Amino acid sequence: MIFLFRIVALLVAITVHEFSHGKVADLLGDSTARNSGRLSLNPIRHLDPLGSLMVILVGFGWAKPVPVNPSNFRNPQRDMMYVGLAGPLANFATAFLFGLPIRMGLFPDQTILSGVIETIVWINTALGVFNLLPIPPLDGSNVLAAFLPRRVLPRYWAWERYGILVLFLVIVVFDGVFISGVLIPMVNFLLSFFL
Repeated sequence: MIFLFRIVALLVAITVHEFSHGKVADLLGDSTARNSGRLSLNPIRHLDPLGSLMVILVGFGWAKPVPVNPSNFRNPQRDMMYVGLAGPLANFATAFLFGLPIRMGLFPDQTILSGVIETIVWINTALGVFNLLPIPPLDGSNVLAAFLPRRVLPRYWAWERYGILVLFLVIVVFDGVFISGVLIPMVNFLLSFFL
């Protein structure tokens, strides 16, 4: 039952997340996501086969990134920050909205519906926090890039190819320290508001 809850919650979280990236990019003048059929709330449009399999096998995976072309923006450095923030903020908004019935006491504890809702809140919160890490290809890297001097950006983005390796090292090597010491307290802090 918990496994099914997580699947439902992940589908909600990644769909809202990726759709929001594409929608904000579209509003800022880049129609790449729209032209590729990614401005959709259909989860199938956003699933990555390998990333989905990893979620099922190890509890950690990824969605298919929404395509964005920064050259279509009036201010690429600033607008990419907005696009980057859109996904995590959409996850936090989803967690807040789904958490309202729980906060208001509309659902009794330990029911299937409350279990699904609490899992949706938890996964959206965790996904939002995780994606704000300033490590490429996570969304936080676009936020950090918006505040860097333009002369530094080429060197910063040159490290993007190593981002997955850095992320892997952070998760695997520093798992106990980083995840339990940094990420989980941040998630729990937000959950105290959402639930």
